[in-house]
Amino acid sequence: MSRRQRARLADLVEFTRSASPYYRRLYREMPETVTDPRQLPPVSKRELMANFDDWVTDPHVTLAKLRSELLSDLSRLGSLYRGLYLVVTTSGTSGEPAVLVHDRFSWVVVNAVVRIRERRSLVGGSEVRDFLVRGLRAAALVASGGHFAGVALTEAARRRAPFIARRLRVFSVLRPLPELVEELNTFKPTLLYGYPSAMIQLAAEQKAGRLRIKPVLAICSGENLSAGGRVAIESAFGCRLTERYLSSEVPALTSMCKLGAFHVNTDWYILEPVDTNYRPVPAGTTSDTVLVTNLANRVQPLIRYDLGDRVTLAPEPCPCGSPFPAVSIEGRSGDLVSFAAADGSSVTVLPLALGTVIEETPGVRRFQAIRTAPGNLTVRLETWAGADRGHVRRAVTERLGAYFAALGAVPVVIEHSDEQPHPDPSGKFRQVWSAR
Repeated sequence: MSRRQRARLADLVEFTRSASPYYRRLYREMPETVTDPRQLPPVSKRELMANFDDWVTDPHVTLAKLRSELLSDLSRLGSLYRGLYLVVTTSGTSGEPAVLVHDRFSWVVVNAVVRIRERRSLVGGSEVRDFLVRGLRAAALVASGGHFAGVALTEAARRRAPFIARRLRVFSVLRPLPELVEELNTFKPTLLYGYPSAMIQLAAEQKAGRLRIKPVLAICSGENLSAGGRVAIESAFGCRLTERYLSSEVPALTSMCKLGAFHVNTDWYILEPVDTNYRPVPAGTTSDTVLVTNLANRVQPLIRYDLGDRVTLAPEPCPCGSPFPAVSIEGRSGDLVSFAAADGSSVTVLPLALGTVIEETPGVRRFQAIRTAPGNLTVRLETWAGADRGHVRRAVTERLGAYFAALGAVPVVIEHSDEQPHPDPSGKFRQVWSAR
């Protein structure tokens, strides 16, 4: 496996040098043949996005064209750009948004990895029988309003066949909770998948009797899941909960084994736990961040990309017998935040939903939102060059006001801080949290 990984890395670097002007410049002083990722410099999302048109290897793909021809049109969610590429944007938990382009082979690898390595751990025998008896109706609990990976992949599947479209639906976590509950009660999903924070909210609705669904299986991804969150979801819905650790940049980075451990698919992805200076950390030590390389995607090469997660490689082989290394994930932080409701109760807001409202405001590059009181939210904004900071602030305030009103919250005071978004003392970049 190590030999295969080295060969694929060498091929990718050779191709990237010839087809990507950005990497050609970056690797000018690098060895002619590269078989160890540590021979190469790391790259960041901000750096790559600033050089987008030189980063991609298809000259017909530019950031301006993607934004005008695809990303501005929500009716094209899940469609292939130029008939070749699936394009998604990041949102909600990763700071500055990225535009990511995957070629067909990248998704062939993703589908093959999921089918082969997760067929036993993802769905059990009794669950298969229940799906056959009750039918498959899958509810995707994801953010809408943009070409985010969760909704784009769901819509791509729906586009493939009417049979799939009838059994797979997007339920936006941006909707007011009562509306979301009503829609789910009508749809009666047998499969839930999406963000843990959304499922925790829905678990409370199920316990209260307002949500009345009987899923066969729940699948979480996109956020870190606590032990308490797992118990809340499984006890409320009476089904097994499984997790996936992946990202829009590396869609099949890991597979979960039957013992519940995440195993890195090292034949197609390279994962390097590192410290703040990008030096390797030993197995058993939690990293400050992690560098990932996608060996399958050539239209937009990701080589030693700073993903921003904290991970720990297992020091010993997993008892399941898998040859792939096991990894545990701390992930990024994001708190559920609550605000006072007009009827005297409280309204709980998902970090990803709140983040999407701010992040999708024109001119916003990065942000942080801190709940400082039941009726107060402090926002830190970093705007794009050329954007009118005052105009962006007013637009964010208006969008948040409309969002909170739709949720039934009493008017929330939006305070804009002159402080720029920044990591917390631990080095993690948190986007949404409650200060009290």
